[in-house]
Amino acid sequence: MKNTFLKSISAVLLAASCSFISVTHAAEAKDLSENIEVTPQEGITQEELAAIRVLQEICPKFVGKEKSEFDAGYARLVKDYMPNEKNPEDALNRLSKQKDFQKFLKQARDDAKNAGDEQNREVCADVKSYKS
Repeated sequence: MKNTFLKSISAVLLAASCSFISVTHAAEAKDLSENIEVTPQEGITQEELAAIRVLQEICPKFVGKEKSEFDAGYARLVKDYMPNEKNPEDALNRLSKQKDFQKFLKQARDDAKNAGDEQNREVCADVKSYKS
């Protein structure tokens, strides 16, 4: 299920992300006091984390009364992508406030906007039913 979901995210929200390079510089993270140490699962990119974070922003309007199911699926998704974090949702929220992560969020938001409501609705439904 995770690979299928990853393909959906990649197709819908990360269409233009190949123009970005991953900015995971542990040395820089130690030097900048506003950065936090986030340990995503090996092979997970900043683009994917940004796309997941953007789902939290766009999906509530698509899931309506099923928000609690979406929240549960989203929590499982974030935990799968950030298994080393004690509280992965908080870690992702803190990461989303970092200056060097903003370009990934902007791209993910643009990709979601360009994908349109129907594709976004499908991805949100996938998150709602996401199983680890």
